Amino acid sequence: MRIRQGPLPGSAAEDITRGVIRLMGDLGYARLTEFKLTSRRRVDVAALDRAGRFVVVEVKSSLADFWADNKWSEYLDFCDFFYFAVAPDFPQDILPADHGLIYADSYEAMIVRPAMESPMNGNRRRTQTLRFARTGANRLTGRGDPAV
Repeated sequence: MRIRQGPLPGSAAEDITRGVIRLMGDLGYARLTEFKLTSRRRVDVAALDRAGRFVVVEVKSSLADFWADNKWSEYLDFCDFFYFAVAPDFPQDILPADHGLIYADSYEAMIVRPAMESPMNGNRRRTQTLRFARTGANRLTGRGDPAV
């Protein structure tokens, strides 16, 4: 039996994630949801551009979600750009101003505040790029054969 990971179907988090995925695709990024870092933490959205730079997007569906989960600071060493993604009615003044901000719903998303670049360590980037490629390939293989 496979256990579903990630946001519940039809949830606010799933809607925000869908909008972020669409935005990142429109911007030319390869993207994965629920991507596991070498730290064993799992980010909501990881995206990789043609230059090999990583974006990590932390989805926050409510104030309670933001206050209860502070793991996001552990993701900063695993990306070149970090964003929070929230619904447009989320109070943005509580989010740290030194990170990017995306407003999203289930149809689209927009960057409200660009993220500042903070280049990753080269060795970590190489390891994570390989992990990103292998994760994507394994997920594609699983689509054709649910037993995989």
